[in-house]
Amino acid sequence: MASSSSHRDHSIERLDFDSQRQKRRSSNNAYESEQTSLLASDESFFSDVVEGAIVRDRRKMAQRIAKYLSFLVAILCCLCAGSITAFSLYGPLFISHLKYSQYQVNAVSTAAELSMYLLTPLYGWLCDRYSPRPLVAVSAFLLGGGYLLAALTYHAGPTLYKLRTHRGTDKSELELQRQGWPFTVMIIGFLGIGAGTACMYLSAVTTCAKNFGRGRHKGLALALPIACFGLSGMWQSQIGSHVFKEEMSGNIDVFRYFLFLAGLLFAVGLIGSLGLRIVNEEELVDEAVDELERSGLLDGRGIPYDDRGEAQADERSTRGVRSSRTSGYGTIDSDEADELPKPRHVHAYNTMKMKLKKRLVLRLSFPIFFRDPTMWLLAFGFFLVTGPGETYQNNIGTLLMTSYPEPSARPPPGNSPATHVSIIALASTLARLATGTITDMLAPTPSSDTHYKAGRKCTVSRIWFLLISTALFSLGQLLLATDAGYNDPETVFPISSAFVGLGYGAVFSLTPIIISCVWGVENFGTNWGTVAMVPGAGAALWSLIYAKVYQAGVGDDGSLECFGAKCYQSTFFAMAIASWVAIALWAVAWKGWRQRGVVV
Repeated sequence: MASSSSHRDHSIERLDFDSQRQKRRSSNNAYESEQTSLLASDESFFSDVVEGAIVRDRRKMAQRIAKYLSFLVAILCCLCAGSITAFSLYGPLFISHLKYSQYQVNAVSTAAELSMYLLTPLYGWLCDRYSPRPLVAVSAFLLGGGYLLAALTYHAGPTLYKLRTHRGTDKSELELQRQGWPFTVMIIGFLGIGAGTACMYLSAVTTCAKNFGRGRHKGLALALPIACFGLSGMWQSQIGSHVFKEEMSGNIDVFRYFLFLAGLLFAVGLIGSLGLRIVNEEELVDEAVDELERSGLLDGRGIPYDDRGEAQADERSTRGVRSSRTSGYGTIDSDEADELPKPRHVHAYNTMKMKLKKRLVLRLSFPIFFRDPTMWLLAFGFFLVTGPGETYQNNIGTLLMTSYPEPSARPPPGNSPATHVSIIALASTLARLATGTITDMLAPTPSSDTHYKAGRKCTVSRIWFLLISTALFSLGQLLLATDAGYNDPETVFPISSAFVGLGYGAVFSLTPIIISCVWGVENFGTNWGTVAMVPGAGAALWSLIYAKVYQAGVGDDGSLECFGAKCYQSTFFAMAIASWVAIALWAVAWKGWRQRGVVV
């Protein structure tokens, strides 16, 4: 017993070697303390994991809410942005009230169209470079100020003179009776209206493209705002003709209508400046860099965004935040230690780096887009289809009158210009929504493993929808290239208008979707803005052709009107040929995309 007791007294405890640490009072207490420490450690670890997961889920939920709120705001902007399409509602009143000539009325509408179409690449570049918010804020002032100038000019009335004869003499002179505002003020107002329309439209569509362009519903996300833009002029014209109506004459009260549009569009622009937001733009920029590196569009050139190029760019742009110079291998000078990134500088440095990446992507993307031969094939085909579509809509009134040569004959209500405008608008809207939805379900999508392999077993390319819709568009032109339109106008013209509306709407919806698929969404505003220039030029060209053929059919009896199929047959046959040429051009472009492995 003594030996065992002696052995127990001389046994070494686990912590006897550490003189700085206290012995545990008993083995039971030590065990309990160790278990408590382990449990506390595990509890701390799992609480950190759970807290991190909650934070990530909250961040994702907030981003999702911001994305869909931005989509709703974009829809609101597009539902109001197309006010210029209701110009025919008040254009004739410029002649009767302001005493403008037809040339001056055309000059006002042309000023709006030029500012809306010709500068779309600039508007798109500003949207890509500085985000949609500043651009839609500018559109609020352009549209609100433009309609306010137009309203005040209209309210001031025309400049009137009265011929006054002096008593006792035969001399007479013109005396100013009423001083109206100069015609140039109306031009300036509609220049702002056209520019504001393009800014608000591009801001909304670009936001949708960048937020949803990488998802499964990119087609619908682009088609819906584009369709709403087409509907905006329709509902605004109904509001103008029914709400803002003069009791005496029955005409629209242009002054009150312009004030309504000024207030509405100014408010919508301000809402857009607060609500339009591109979510996860950092990931979008990083993916754009990866796309450019592996898509083959760089022709073997790598993006110079690493090694010395990145270090030099970062050093120039973040001077004072960090220093990349070292005094030797693995050492840092003491004078330069203070220049290394501190925690409070990390966010500023990452923000600067993201801006450099974005600037690099935008600088490289547009030259690639502009020099790509397939882009020119796509744009020229778009020119050949949208030009005839715009011309058909703008001249449907004179086109219908060619089938009613009798002075007392007029188109019945079912075949009136207003009816055809509604047919074209509804067919165009349905085509935009249908193509966006159906192509989302059937079009091939890149797989997550290999970038250009389709993820669906049964797929139909968006190009097929583009080609088929253009063929329907040409069928509407062919119906008018024969005598059928003149012989049976009540049947042929509505069918032709439906085909034109379907083809026009589908082409206008599918073209930006294809641009986002082939060239990405980071530079979407600039790319789509460049292609969106061509409808204005196409409308001008085909309107001249239509006017030339129509004027050639006018008789020698002094009449200014043309009757019969000869007034338009050759024009629409040429339009049908132009549509077939567009189909061929798009087929060639599609072949080039397939050779590059681009999924459309």
